[in-house]
Amino acid sequence: MKRFLLTLVALISFSLTMNAQGIADNAIGLRLGDSDGFGTEVNYQRALGENNRLELGLGWRSSNDVTAIKVAALYQWVWVLDGNFNWYAGAGGGVGQIDFDDNFPGDPDAETFIFAAGDIGIEYNFDIPLLLSLDFRPEFGFGDYRDDVDFDIALGIRYQF
Repeated sequence: MKRFLLTLVALISFSLTMNAQGIADNAIGLRLGDSDGFGTEVNYQRALGENNRLELGLGWRSSNDVTAIKVAALYQWVWVLDGNFNWYAGAGGGVGQIDFDDNFPGDPDAETFIFAAGDIGIEYNFDIPLLLSLDFRPEFGFGDYRDDVDFDIALGIRYQF
């Protein structure tokens, strides 16, 4: 009887520890996407609880007489789909600066803009410290240059620690 109770307690303890795959405390990497020409974004995620996190991103572009930088911050909720697959959704915003070298008289060469953003995606958490994600981020811009809705689809590759 003691052996049966000990086995039962061990099984219950084991099943309680296997209930969900937690998110990493920290993850850093790249978010590779369109982002309205901003391209690659250096990205950092910080867990704020068992199923929510903060994502910070720094995107830049320097080509074709345009120099731009964008900083984004999003709060995300994470849910387990199956095994190592998670899906997440979030909201946030950011600020950016764009500088044109067009040299047209009367046309401003630079602008600072703000934006609000949503985020929804799916991720796979490997057994090694690698996290791959695919997400969709609509951004609502407020400024002369960014005064519309931009849709950004990106692949994220992050190292977890």
